[in-house]
Amino acid sequence: MIITLKKGASDAQVENLKALLRTKNIEPRVWKGELETVIGCVGDIAHLDPGLIEALEVVEHVQRIQEPFKAANRKFHPDDSVIECGAGAKVGGGNFAVIAGPCSVEGEEQIVGVAKDVKAAGATMLRGGAFKPRTSPYAFQGMGAEGLRLLSLAKKETGLPIVTELMDFKDIELFNDVDVIQIGARNMQNFNLLREVGAYTKKPILLKRGMSATLQELLMSAEYIMASGNPNVILCERGIRTFETALRNTLDLGVVTVLHRLSHLPVVVDPSHATGHSWMVDSVAVAATAIGADGLIIEVHNDPPHAKCDGAQSQTPAMFAKTMDRVRAVRAVI
Repeated sequence: MIITLKKGASDAQVENLKALLRTKNIEPRVWKGELETVIGCVGDIAHLDPGLIEALEVVEHVQRIQEPFKAANRKFHPDDSVIECGAGAKVGGGNFAVIAGPCSVEGEEQIVGVAKDVKAAGATMLRGGAFKPRTSPYAFQGMGAEGLRLLSLAKKETGLPIVTELMDFKDIELFNDVDVIQIGARNMQNFNLLREVGAYTKKPILLKRGMSATLQELLMSAEYIMASGNPNVILCERGIRTFETALRNTLDLGVVTVLHRLSHLPVVVDPSHATGHSWMVDSVAVAATAIGADGLIIEVHNDPPHAKCDGAQSQTPAMFAKTMDRVRAVRAVI
């Protein structure tokens, strides 16, 4: 349920209405825009009489939300959300983020060198996996806590905020220096993890779409985080599994437009995982920019043929620099 307040509603009136809603076991979320103030009702509203609320002096009108996702709904929050990611980096509301770095942290020289290269090319955040979910139990699983230490070192060297994946909530205290916590595609519907992270931190959460997830399922996963207390969610489209084998995954760029219509949350695109081939990343990154994505997440490695993880889809720093030139050119046009 969305409650739109009359213009000029006082702070006292807003607080009184919030208190009334809480007596009915409804958690009010207030959004103050340039033209209106909206209160979103999070919780079981089946017993809440819209007529009773609409009769209040401070209320302009009441609207029920038919979609199962509430906090992530654009009706709840008409303006685009702008997510602060540290060191001045923002995503959403016209702020374009480029998150770049290796699939996994492999050593100090590698991560610091790549961090410097991607920053010079225009990246706004550094990605790198310390804990890696791998299909094979025999594949490289990441450096763990040591990988996080090296990411922190690269952050100190470059000033770039860190984006890295959390796989198990028991490791959350190791993420104190991490700026954006990634929840990977395989954990998109790990609802206990989503709840725990949402309740524990207000740090931005980069939520990747699952390999076979619908957009509603993606938004409901975002809802788990937001309903637990963290509104700072960034959606990531990274392609889904289909019958096609020419690409690693099938990327439907139209979902960027759909998600922007349904939700106020920023949407970034991962052309690396979507294609699986470094030679395709450039054109898909440009296309994602043109369609209005709020950012990109691109894998960059200093020596892709010898990468311990996803070398085939990793750009070299030189390739990434050329992609950034083209992305900037497209953004200047659109």
